[in-house]
Amino acid sequence: MTITHLVTHSGGFHADEVLSSVVLTRLFPQAVLCRSRERQWISPQSDRIIYDVGGDYDPAAQIFDHHQRPGPLREDGQPFSSFGLIWAHYGRDYLTTLGVPADQVEAIHHKFDTNFVLPIDLLDNGAMEPSVAGPLSILTLPTLLGSLKPVFDDVLPTANDDAFFTALPIARQFVEAQIRNLAAKARAVGIVKEAIAKAGSSPILELPMGMPYRSVLDQAEADHILFVVHPRGDDWTLGGIKLSGDTFDQRADLPAAWAGLTDEALEAASGVKGAKFCHNARFIAVATTREAILEMARIAVQDVSDAR
Repeated sequence: MTITHLVTHSGGFHADEVLSSVVLTRLFPQAVLCRSRERQWISPQSDRIIYDVGGDYDPAAQIFDHHQRPGPLREDGQPFSSFGLIWAHYGRDYLTTLGVPADQVEAIHHKFDTNFVLPIDLLDNGAMEPSVAGPLSILTLPTLLGSLKPVFDDVLPTANDDAFFTALPIARQFVEAQIRNLAAKARAVGIVKEAIAKAGSSPILELPMGMPYRSVLDQAEADHILFVVHPRGDDWTLGGIKLSGDTFDQRADLPAAWAGLTDEALEAASGVKGAKFCHNARFIAVATTREAILEMARIAVQDVSDAR
């Protein structure tokens, strides 16, 4: 039977049912999203999917709650929220609707589950403290979505529903951006591998455009590569390579003499005609031509060699 209703609870909301709604409203765009705790709505029917409410987890009955005891657990014993349950059962279909190639669906489903869904599950169940994000805890997605809830003295009867439907398209943008980025990384793998092979023993990797590359470098154990160059619009960029996604430290920095310089000053400091900009933190430089950026890359490599 056709799904005509997507049912979650009324009142205040959390990230897990908002993000679940992102997935389900994409898969069932004609269905009405109903926020209710009334028994007539949260009782299983073949024409509805019920999530984050209802007191049961029964995929056959299309009900996906996690508040009951015992709550549903992942294979490793970590708890599901409604988002994890919806992602487990509907995530692959969701990826397909977004145009993810069939041969990439399983890998992207797993990566998104690990990097995005699981933290939501753990936070919602109290299995992870928001404090793990330190000073940035106020900027996590669950907190930002929660900040869209009505203030305490908003007494409009529709305040919670209005806030929920404001949060939904915002959450959708974050989810779909993450999926696009994961799909893009998958597309980039072959291109970066080819560029690594072409570079050989050179410490300079040239790419045909800006793209995700660091994970491929790590997998290829191409530790000898220190800098990456690629075109960007009418210019060319020279960039350092972060040691990991959790730090700004790089395998090598651009020359200290270039830091913060632009145009004629940078040309004078580098000796390269067409040198245009170097960030003060020495992680990126820009030049007007490929020849100029490759010369800057060569000089940067020599600077690193001389310092060792």
